[in-house]
Amino acid sequence: MVHLIRYGLVLVVVAFAVYYLATQWDDIVHALSVMSWQSVVLSQILVLVGLAFGTLSWVTILNGLGPKVPLLRGSQVLLVGQLGKYVPGSVWSYVMQMELGRQYGILRARVLVTALYAAGIGVVASLMLGALALPVVVEGHEWLLWLFLLLPIGLVCLHPRIMTALASFVLKLFRRPPLEHRVSYGTVLGGLGWSLLSYVAYGLHLWLLLNSLVDPDLGSLILLTGAIALGFTIGLLAFFLPSGIGVREAILIAAMGTLITLPEATAISLASRAMFTVGDLLAAGIAIGFVLLLRRRLRREQYDYLREEVRYEHGTQTADAEPDSVR
Repeated sequence: MVHLIRYGLVLVVVAFAVYYLATQWDDIVHALSVMSWQSVVLSQILVLVGLAFGTLSWVTILNGLGPKVPLLRGSQVLLVGQLGKYVPGSVWSYVMQMELGRQYGILRARVLVTALYAAGIGVVASLMLGALALPVVVEGHEWLLWLFLLLPIGLVCLHPRIMTALASFVLKLFRRPPLEHRVSYGTVLGGLGWSLLSYVAYGLHLWLLLNSLVDPDLGSLILLTGAIALGFTIGLLAFFLPSGIGVREAILIAAMGTLITLPEATAISLASRAMFTVGDLLAAGIAIGFVLLLRRRLRREQYDYLREEVRYEHGTQTADAEPDSVR
């Protein structure tokens, strides 16, 4: 019954994502029709590359908080779980990640701490790159300056000592033992580095779409990278909207409006949103496909991981640390 509920939840969030594409289909097709197919294909590939970098950031943080989780398992937890962002109220993404993590033996509390810190690192990375686009985007959106008050706070929270203390506090709320080690600088820098690379890939994604209409230079690439990074943070804060829809596009249109006409900027932002939705669905499907193909190897790795998790929990086996497939 528990398995059926989980699979049902996955089907619901996939349905929401597909529904978004269906409702916007005519506008999306019109937007893509003015762009060269080569740019569209390469741009879609860069979305997948950015998602891969973001996944590496998430798994780096996850493995920095406890026993190492196989990359494929961690990827499946994130990529399938994050489809929950298409359901109004972004909390569903975190719920799905925790439930999928529990199914594979990863403590819910650890998945939640990972998700929160991945979001925080993403905000820090986006604000660092968003500063590149701020002089252009801020015109008419002066309130965006307030966002940068989060940057020093975020940088302080990324210090390994503070990160360890906050992670242990959340684990305590879940009645779990605190971290038995301090989060390393490698975990923090690795998570931040992969996150920065993901935004650079997304900036290139936009730059290629723009290349179908004008001949953009290096300066426009820097601008678009900063704009899309900033748009992701604003979309994250607008948690009441499915995947931050609308607010991210407003930032992109403001940035691209300095390079192309407003209708063209609107078309590109709409096409970009659709390509991210397709990318999310493809990435989740690819992750599930690899897990099914390599399920025997992953099952062996899962037993090894469980033994390490039990040791990490000071020899106390709990139902939350044991996957459903083993029981």
